[in-house]
Amino acid sequence: MSLPEVLLWQHLRGSPSGIRFRKQHPAGNYILDFFCARANLAIEIDGMAHGMGDAPQKDARRDAWLAAHRIDTVRIAACDVLRDPQIVVETIVALVGDRLERFGKLPMTEAKGVS
Repeated sequence: MSLPEVLLWQHLRGSPSGIRFRKQHPAGNYILDFFCARANLAIEIDGMAHGMGDAPQKDARRDAWLAAHRIDTVRIAACDVLRDPQIVVETIVALVGDRLERFGKLPMTEAKGVS
């Protein structure tokens, strides 16, 4: 894992707001940086190399394959994680919450029977 991925994992592994994440999750021929199964969401941390050469085309093919398998992808710049990982975590948690609401899934606390 890259430094931004390690920093983000330090926050995500604690299941913020009751949301569980997996790191280095396999999906087909791909390894996702992070994955929230409940929200069908892949979280990819992109460094500068993702904008060079054929990387954008590879990322687009990967995202299309994931989408065909009902997994959406959110891409986060590595520099944003390095700048303020807590803000990135808050953004991810809000995104997952919005998706769960849109999917009609119970909030995490209700799903676990917590009042």
